[in-house]
Amino acid sequence: MQFLAKLSSQLTRFTAAIIIFAAVIAMIEPATFAWVKGDVQIWVLGIIMLGMGITLGKRDYVVLAQRPLDIFIGALAQYTIMPLLAVGIAKALGLSDGLTLGLVLVGTCPGGVSSNIMSFLAKGDVAFSVGMTTVSTVLAPVVTPLWMTVLVGQTVEMDGWAMFEFMLLVTLLPVVVGSGANILLQGRRWFDDVRAAMPGVAVLAFACIVGGVAAVHGHRFMDSAAVMLAAIAAHNILGYVLGYYAGAAVGMDTAKKRTLAIEVGVQNAGLATGLSAKFFPASAESAVATAVACVWHSVSGTVLGNLFAWWSKRKGQGG
Repeated sequence: MQFLAKLSSQLTRFTAAIIIFAAVIAMIEPATFAWVKGDVQIWVLGIIMLGMGITLGKRDYVVLAQRPLDIFIGALAQYTIMPLLAVGIAKALGLSDGLTLGLVLVGTCPGGVSSNIMSFLAKGDVAFSVGMTTVSTVLAPVVTPLWMTVLVGQTVEMDGWAMFEFMLLVTLLPVVVGSGANILLQGRRWFDDVRAAMPGVAVLAFACIVGGVAAVHGHRFMDSAAVMLAAIAAHNILGYVLGYYAGAAVGMDTAKKRTLAIEVGVQNAGLATGLSAKFFPASAESAVATAVACVWHSVSGTVLGNLFAWWSKRKGQGG
């Protein structure tokens, strides 16, 4: 099992490359990932969230209890900045209804499960990162459908209640089960080995999600590639900037500001992709946009984490 732990570490390290590779393979040979659809896609999403839950133990909940103000500020920043940015960018660029839907889906989802690793790379506050990701995920079944109804409910037919029930099942339940298992089984060798392997499993699961969308809709990518990439990049990068300065505005230290930048900017675009396929199957543009966002956020978050680390090294900071 030590081999699996090392393999998991390497998979996590090269998350962006693996996701890009899966997308390219799916576009060249769609049959490779064509099976990732419908109920299979839901199970894959559940595995990703289970992997997140397995990393949560008693210490993480102690952090939540000890730092409620930091977590509250972080969750408030994430669930206001990213949804409103999505709408603003969609209007500024004149995006189609499909691309707007995809961007808003990404903006209203919780923080990305890989943001904790990116915060570690950035020499940020990892405990704060874990706390933010946990709280944003717990809030997501309520906040995501609510924001979607408010922001796009007038232009796109959607069932907010069904989305709430779906997110409870696919996000919150696996996290609770995984975290409960971690608390009850921590210290048992076999479980510790499983937990060590889960980040790599989550990376492969993300790659399958993106590959599944690319297999079905990849041929549509070039139809609106330029404006789609511009919108996704602007949304993500402005999220980093506004997240960082939101932390600065309330007097957070450098590590917390870096973490808030990453937590706000990096979204769970894999979940957004699943929501798009489940609730808006007729919108190919939305599915493609969320899948491209999954790739973009993985790449940009890793790059930003390394840039923050490089800046600390240049300034002679230890962390």
